[in-house]
Amino acid sequence: MDQDPSPSPARSGQLQVMIVDDDPRLRQFLVGELEVEGYAVREAADGLSALVALRESPGDLILLDWQLPDFSGVEVCRRIRASGINIPVVMLTGRDGVQERVEALDSGADDFILKPFSVEELLARLRAHLRRSSYGQEEDNGERLTYSDLILNTATREVSRGGEAINLSVREFELLRHLMASPGRVLERQAILRAVWGENFYGDDNLLDVYVRYLRRKLEQAGRPTLIQTVRGVGFMLREGEARG
Repeated sequence: MDQDPSPSPARSGQLQVMIVDDDPRLRQFLVGELEVEGYAVREAADGLSALVALRESPGDLILLDWQLPDFSGVEVCRRIRASGINIPVVMLTGRDGVQERVEALDSGADDFILKPFSVEELLARLRAHLRRSSYGQEEDNGERLTYSDLILNTATREVSRGGEAINLSVREFELLRHLMASPGRVLERQAILRAVWGENFYGDDNLLDVYVRYLRRKLEQAGRPTLIQTVRGVGFMLREGEARG
């Protein structure tokens, strides 16, 4: 653990980003760019020091390299989610295969950016994730959404179905909240992507299918009616369907 993960001095209301990467030159570059944009920045050169620092203070967003000297970024992300930390995680990676993308998303990452990347794209992605996250600057008045036996509380970020608590990642929660805001209405794919990932989303829209699959896995257990319906060629809708076998 050769990097002190203490934060740069944070002003009131300042959002905090943690950079987890073992390349000191890249960290130095990112720290400079992010501080110019008004973020408070913490650094960690390996997974263990990052996990220790995050337990003490999660901050608002994590930039996480795929390859670290102790754990892989995927393993670090799994441990972050297992500890109950649900702030956005954006992975930095040189891997562009479909399997790698699925592995990153399955670990709980919200997004990934391929190296080398443009600073403009990186900053746009961070702004989009922070806007959509309850850890950003948007105030939440604590709306309670219900549909059938599904309940979502926007203030506490608690979700339950039939009285059973369901643990969702930040992006899963935002997707479900968007669907529950318009039950019985068909929502177009691009409209969902803009609402959940932000107007400046640059990623593959197949991410939407991945996250719908994640939600179905968690919400639609055997014997219970399905809730998220696919409208082929258009998008998705929240409507109770036949029970799963």
